[in-house]
Amino acid sequence: MPRTAALSSEQVPADSRPTLDAFTKNIGFTPNMLATFAQSPIAFNAWANLLGSLSKALDVKTRDSIGLAVSEVNGCNYCLTVHSFTAEHMAKLPADEIVLARKGHATDPKRDAAVQFARKVIEARGNVSDVDLKAVRDAGYTDANVMEIVALVAMYSLTNFFNNVFDPEKDFPVVTPAGSL
Repeated sequence: MPRTAALSSEQVPADSRPTLDAFTKNIGFTPNMLATFAQSPIAFNAWANLLGSLSKALDVKTRDSIGLAVSEVNGCNYCLTVHSFTAEHMAKLPADEIVLARKGHATDPKRDAAVQFARKVIEARGNVSDVDLKAVRDAGYTDANVMEIVALVAMYSLTNFFNNVFDPEKDFPVVTPAGSL
């Protein structure tokens, strides 16, 4: 059960409105997470700016795969529903790739290295080994790319933590926990 209400259109703070309206126009509806997050224009707009910048990092399949892996580790059911939906419909990942990403892998070797590294970053709270760093570099990622992976992990963790705290009502198709897949 949600721990705070999603805002109605009339309740959205003026400083959150342009950002929320842009998401609503782009997505076609207002997800409950966004209508909840909009209560804090400072946090909401900061996250939206980070999301906008990181949408240029890597490729969409890798970004969505990282989002799935991080959300699985953080136990964020809301984000798992969103990332599963976007991975299927926007990144065009097949169902087996979505499950693999949630488990921290991918069939594509380069993407697999990024997803494994992202999972290690979140599990180790950034304290990855030299071997972990070498593996992602050896897969073809530059240090700038590695920084982008770390930033994606942080951004996805932000929404995971937000959704785990406030538990907005799910408005994307429910997914089965990866442990039972």
